[in-house]
Amino acid sequence: MKNQLKNNWKLFLIASLTLGLAPFNPPHILGKLQWVLGGNAFSGEHAMQGQDWFDILLHGSPWVLLLISMMLNLFAIKAKNNQQ
Repeated sequence: MKNQLKNNWKLFLIASLTLGLAPFNPPHILGKLQWVLGGNAFSGEHAMQGQDWFDILLHGSPWVLLLISMMLNLFAIKAKNNQQ
């Protein structure tokens, strides 16, 4: 599992740039994150509902996977350099 996360960084990058940012103008995930952090990025004054949290999960998971993959690769490079 760890190797799959480490080796699939290209897939996670493509997913982040497509699904993670869609719709693109403005990037949907940025508006949702702003909403979670307290700023109302959307019209209307309603609280986050279940579908909004699912939307954040859907658009945010490629970014989380990309970050995990990048960290695993950086730690592997650092460990390899320490062994030499």
